[in-house]
Amino acid sequence: MKKDIFINQTHKETRIAIHEDDTLVELYVEKPENIRIVGNIYKGVVENVLPGMQAAFVDIGIGANAFLPFSEVEGESFLLDQDEDDNDDDHKGKKQGRGRSRNQNRRHDHRRPPAPKLKTGQQILVQVIKEPYMGKGARVTTNISLPGRFLVLVPNAHSVGISRKIYNNYERRRLRRSCQEMKPDGFGLIARTVTEGKDDETLGADLNNLMDSYKRMEKVVKSKPGPVLVYKDMETVSSLIRDLFTNDVQRVVTDNKGMYKQLSSYLKGAAPQLLDRLEHYKKRLPLFDAYNVQKGIDISMARRVGLKSGASIVIEQTEALVSIDVNSGKFIGRKDHEANAVKINMEAARAIAQQLRLRDLGGLIVIDFIDMSREDNKKKVYYELRRELRRDRAKVAVSYISDFGLLEMTRQRIRLSLLLSATEECPVCKGRGRIMSKAALTTQIEGWFRRFHSKKREFRLQLVVNPELAKFLKSGRKNVVRSIQWQHFIKVEIIEDESKNMDEFRVISKKQGKDITDDY
Repeated sequence: MKKDIFINQTHKETRIAIHEDDTLVELYVEKPENIRIVGNIYKGVVENVLPGMQAAFVDIGIGANAFLPFSEVEGESFLLDQDEDDNDDDHKGKKQGRGRSRNQNRRHDHRRPPAPKLKTGQQILVQVIKEPYMGKGARVTTNISLPGRFLVLVPNAHSVGISRKIYNNYERRRLRRSCQEMKPDGFGLIARTVTEGKDDETLGADLNNLMDSYKRMEKVVKSKPGPVLVYKDMETVSSLIRDLFTNDVQRVVTDNKGMYKQLSSYLKGAAPQLLDRLEHYKKRLPLFDAYNVQKGIDISMARRVGLKSGASIVIEQTEALVSIDVNSGKFIGRKDHEANAVKINMEAARAIAQQLRLRDLGGLIVIDFIDMSREDNKKKVYYELRRELRRDRAKVAVSYISDFGLLEMTRQRIRLSLLLSATEECPVCKGRGRIMSKAALTTQIEGWFRRFHSKKREFRLQLVVNPELAKFLKSGRKNVVRSIQWQHFIKVEIIEDESKNMDEFRVISKKQGKDITDDY
């Protein structure tokens, strides 16, 4: 599989596109006002502990409080100001527990696990694992780790882990032995996929860099009160190069000279053998146009995605879930309905897996496939979707197709989806995607003049509307403006203003010389 990375940088944003076999599969957009915080470590302050929600909220100093589920709390090393007598209380509790009756212990087994030792106002060390999302705070964990080019350093751990993508058993044993020998006391190590074939000297140098970062973090933790940032992970571009620039990548192309120098400097120290795959694009034609990236971006922004057969998928993103509808569209099959449905659904499954990854859609996803009656065909589509999702780096869980033809799945959400990071809410429709009809707005205008006439005796007004709405008000068998004038004995002058939205109107009092729309 041919794999390329393209980086386009402007004054307002940086875009990183990943191609697989000349097809856009991932796109990252980073803006100065939305700097990536996943991977950052904070010395936070516990704001609330809510056993009913099985979670706590932690102030990390960046707006909305971070969300810390109890499932993300492990051990007690995260507590930075633990009471000295906490362990004694634990010991007493265990002693007292021995004297309970068998029935009491049985009842206790069915309760929720006890909340960790978290108290309001407590200092706590947490790492961000999910970006803030639609007004919600970041999701954090107490399981701290520092990623390097080849290794991941895990404080307060003792185990050694090897990437599952390293399949050679001999290499796995070699790396495990090397990591066991070099890991410091009180730390765990994880060997990343790119460690395959690397010698101990290379791994040792990466470990030394990680230990230096950890020591710098420790100094900040001890010297500054929370909430404070104690460790900042790499920005999006550098972290992607660190995580994704592996031997299977053919080239990395950037159109920014500063970015080219920055990446060159990083690769000289971390992976000099990959330096010749880095290119600086200097041609006049935009980088994303030259390598056919822009076409893929345009498709990723569209609500409807056409398939080669003439069928299509429609993707709707809501706050609760993502719904995907499979339509037969222009597809005209020569076989029976069941065979046609299977063919479209198989093609749609491949397209859906690609679009989920490209748009970075997370949370609950519901797919409405075309109805199939045979169980073996449902299984065929189900396994095709699962097979395509293996390319996705995000964690996914997929359920079987229901009797209604619906497939439910979840996909790990780490950052904002492409739609939310690359677009803004429409100021006219407020995200609904629709605006008030001209007929409905006409009813509103007539109601306004009735209210005005019942409270005020003024005879000369101006109605300011969009030219399209003005044309509608004057057209038809019933001229709305003329009707208002005769009914309320008011002289209404229509002012056409292109700056007004299609579903907006303003009324000006000629006598007072001001806008009185909101007064009635």
